[in-house]
Amino acid sequence: MKRLFDLVLVLVAVVLLALPIMFVTLAVRLTSPGPALYWSARVGRNNHIFKMPKFRSMRVDTPAVATHLLQNPGQWLSPIGSFLRKSSLDELPQLWSILKGDMSFVGPRPALFNQDDLIALRTDAGVHELVPGLTGWAQVNGRDELPIPDKVKLDAEYLQRSSFWFDLKILWLTLLKVLRRDGVSH
Repeated sequence: MKRLFDLVLVLVAVVLLALPIMFVTLAVRLTSPGPALYWSARVGRNNHIFKMPKFRSMRVDTPAVATHLLQNPGQWLSPIGSFLRKSSLDELPQLWSILKGDMSFVGPRPALFNQDDLIALRTDAGVHELVPGLTGWAQVNGRDELPIPDKVKLDAEYLQRSSFWFDLKILWLTLLKVLRRDGVSH
């Protein structure tokens, strides 16, 4: 049921968002050198590594680490990078990962391949068995502002409470968070 819901919703989203996706692609290309997409190595279900696309919000020479680990992350942003992140438009290409089945609309956010602390805690909590999501319970309860152990607790809570209705609630709360730009760093 969850996979069918993801497929139907991703097809609707692609149709509705085709024009904004084209505009963002063009804006990224016109405002900074390099490709419009950044393919990030992420940890998926059962700790399998997959490539997740995002609109590039950082310069092409940015180190491949979590933003919070960068010294002065703002210096690495592209001219429209801050806007893309705050509006969550940088996340739109992840619709491809949902279509492929590497991601779902709702689940724990996929960790970077080198976030060993987050990966280990999620594995200990059994969260690694979930398909990662475009949004999740931790996202709507703090997003970038949460310490890693708190994210994992919320991911484990999602594992226990997981249902179609809970996913709908998370999607609704995500929409509200994005519109308010809550919990976004850079």
